[in-house]
Amino acid sequence: MSSTAKKLTEQEINPLKSLDEWEEAVIERYPEPDTTAKSKDEYRNYADPARDTVREFYRLNHTYQTYDFVQEKKTDYLRFNKKEMPVWQAFDFLNQLVDDSDPDTDLDQFQHLLQTSETIRADGHPDWMVLTGLMHDMGKVLCLFGEPQWAVVGDTFPVGCGYSDKVVYPEYFKDNPDYNNPRFNTTLGVYEKGCGLGNVHMSWGHDEYIYQMMKDHLPEEGLYMLRYHSFYAWHRESEFDYLLDDHDREMLKWVKLFNPYDLYSKTPVPPDWKQLKPYYEDLVAKYLPATIRF
Repeated sequence: MSSTAKKLTEQEINPLKSLDEWEEAVIERYPEPDTTAKSKDEYRNYADPARDTVREFYRLNHTYQTYDFVQEKKTDYLRFNKKEMPVWQAFDFLNQLVDDSDPDTDLDQFQHLLQTSETIRADGHPDWMVLTGLMHDMGKVLCLFGEPQWAVVGDTFPVGCGYSDKVVYPEYFKDNPDYNNPRFNTTLGVYEKGCGLGNVHMSWGHDEYIYQMMKDHLPEEGLYMLRYHSFYAWHRESEFDYLLDDHDREMLKWVKLFNPYDLYSKTPVPPDWKQLKPYYEDLVAKYLPATIRF
């Protein structure tokens, strides 16, 4: 953990009661297009949010996700020297994130991933996309290595360049040290126009971590889904176009395809793992090594 984060209290570091609370807030911000339960303005009511903890989460996230912080985390975690374990043991490890105090769901992290992958499978998508759904939140194991929630989940955004007011709670960026740094606060910052997202450093979290973990094992379409599924300012708000190259624009359709499966596949009834196990064991063996390094 960075020296800045160490100064915070436990409540400040982890303002959400559970990671599911952030995911529910994402669904409120980005409802299904055909929903009629609330108006668009009601869903984006940031002046009077339903969850004060979500506002506090983003205050911390936008304040401490600096360019240097991201470099620090990449240097630390992308060595993948924390743990090594079989894939199925990794799912058990992820399930330690279950919050028994959460009244809204009794399902563990693996069940959410399985629901996502099963919905993708039911719609007839290729098996690599099914596996992408199964693995997309595996990066949340960062919490088990002592990372604060604001460095694991949350809408992602580029660091090292000017911020967009389409990122949720943009007013909190003014407290970020990079906000007044002339190296970082111009439109392009440290980047060149059209440099491509592969050359852009995103705020640190589970998206980048699982992408780096899977980059040698999945097709590029699946890797874009993993790396940018929380980059809502891009795939929902069409921001940061000046950083994109033509390949990013081509890949955007795959990120958009994946997003509804992540958000809207949650149901209170878990899939029948006993019945599904042979299929997923074969799928994992097809694409992934026997063990995964974290």
